[in-house]
Amino acid sequence: MEFTVIDYSIFVLLLVLSSAIGLFYALSGDRQRTVQEFLLANRNMGFLPVALSLLATFQSAVAILGVPAEIYHFGTEYWFLGCSYFLGLLIPAHIFIPIFYRLRITSTYEYLELRFNKTVRVFGTIAFIFQMVIYMGVVLYAPALALNAVTGFDLWSAVLTMGLVCTLYTTVGGLKAVIWTDVFQTLVMFAGQLAVIVVGAQRVGGMARVWHLAEQEGKIAGIDLDPDPFERHTFWTLAVGGIFMMLSLYGVNQAQVQRYLSARSEREAKLSCYAVFPCQQIVLCLSCLTGLVMFVYDREHPLVPAQRPSSSDQLVLYFVMDVLQDLPGLPGLFVACLFSGSLSTISSAFNSLATVTMEDLVRPHYPRLSESRATLISKLLALGYGLLCLGMAYVSSMLGPVLQAAISIFGMVGGPLLGLFCLGMFFPCANPTGAVVGLLAGLAMAFWVGIGSLLSSMGAAKGVPPPNGTTLPPVGNLTTILATALLAPTPAPQSPTGLQKFYNLSYMWYSAHNSTTVILVGLLVSLLTGPTPAAAVDPRTIYPVLPRLLCCLPQKYRERLCCGVGFPAQDADHADTAVKSKGVANGLGPPSPGRREEEEGQGYIRTVGAPTYALQETSF
Repeated sequence: MEFTVIDYSIFVLLLVLSSAIGLFYALSGDRQRTVQEFLLANRNMGFLPVALSLLATFQSAVAILGVPAEIYHFGTEYWFLGCSYFLGLLIPAHIFIPIFYRLRITSTYEYLELRFNKTVRVFGTIAFIFQMVIYMGVVLYAPALALNAVTGFDLWSAVLTMGLVCTLYTTVGGLKAVIWTDVFQTLVMFAGQLAVIVVGAQRVGGMARVWHLAEQEGKIAGIDLDPDPFERHTFWTLAVGGIFMMLSLYGVNQAQVQRYLSARSEREAKLSCYAVFPCQQIVLCLSCLTGLVMFVYDREHPLVPAQRPSSSDQLVLYFVMDVLQDLPGLPGLFVACLFSGSLSTISSAFNSLATVTMEDLVRPHYPRLSESRATLISKLLALGYGLLCLGMAYVSSMLGPVLQAAISIFGMVGGPLLGLFCLGMFFPCANPTGAVVGLLAGLAMAFWVGIGSLLSSMGAAKGVPPPNGTTLPPVGNLTTILATALLAPTPAPQSPTGLQKFYNLSYMWYSAHNSTTVILVGLLVSLLTGPTPAAAVDPRTIYPVLPRLLCCLPQKYRERLCCGVGFPAQDADHADTAVKSKGVANGLGPPSPGRREEEEGQGYIRTVGAPTYALQETSF
């Protein structure tokens, strides 16, 4: 299972082309001289590259290794996750994107200040930074460790090479380079997975035979309509719980919202959300088919016990190296596919972290910062986070079993942040105190259930993974990857009770459970401490979800649901008339005296000089 010169050449070519894209955008156009160009690609991207970048951002190497292993062990039940993609992308396209895009913000957390106050914005920003810093080192280190265990590929050479190349093109090329390298790396991921499926299926007699044998072995799952939320995978946990998981990714995560905001119009941003839907389905199908082919191939060409992988993340790599070993170049293509997943995910982390740090922590304290100085600081932040990623990869190598807890932290934070944004958008009565207390309650609940589930599963397992083991979770994108703590393929203990039962809540319900906690606690605290006055709420930050869902109610009751906030009539999409901001903080241009500003797509006119919606500066 050794790499040939051709395999290494393909891997090197991936890194060279990725770096070249970054250098091209560093030396062309405006040469990343403004914050808007560096962080938002000048708000001039088309929907297709944005869609492919959205796909690549959370299609990490861990997912490429994890989903086939899930199908190999448990069958095709996981495939029903695709049912959640429809609403999981439709809701962001029609609720979150219009609000974020029309506010002309750069950081998602600017919304929290517009809706609540600076305190809530800082809490949200810190939670996001904590989430991403923990995750990016793990997502760089874990696949490299698995590759080293199977192929002998030098561990730290792989980690350092990927980390430095990714830091280079992210720092010099900005978001535009990140998006276009994501496009290139997405195509490499498709090619690598397709090559494995085609060659593997041909070795066992074709895809029809693969499906037939998998069906005979009970790997083709039917629809399980069991509503029990403690069942790991059922149709409801995947199709409904998956919607909340998708919303935490494609609705409010800075890495994704930043791509929507880079689109040249609101219409293009929505189209990117529509376009990523079939791409997500294709990726899910490729991963599931890889798992089925791997299962049938293993039945007909079993490895001797001494060669069998010690952890599930190595299954795919053993299979690939066995199937493709006599086809020079194809093992290298799959490794390029694997590292493309890591590069696309990590570069998005660098760029989004630089954005929130600049816009939420630096610029508010230095409002008179010049454009050139702000751009330089943004680039240095991207460089700093790149180097920090390498440090986190080294920390991950020393964590041992604690690595499992580090990986699970990402999903523990995603659900509460979703709940915080939903609290602000859907409930005009929510106040800043309720938002902060709700977020803290959601995080406490998330860590309690997540860590309790982790410790429970580790205690119930027959054996504990060895230090630096990478028993990666069999899941398909970032939140599910990091929401479950490296699930073992052994079944859960029979008939658990009490807290043990609670800890067995399906990981697919984590986002729904934690976001609901934030909303309920936030509303309760808001009502106890006094709801936000209607006059203090900017209608642009609210989506009247309850009045629209209950449109059959009489008008006076629907008005009560709006908590006194007057909403303008929602007319047709005016996104194509968007006026691009020119390097002004938050993307909002300075008003001219006497100028009447029409809030894009909101249908109401505000005359400068009239009462405006002041940000609440009350402290918690």
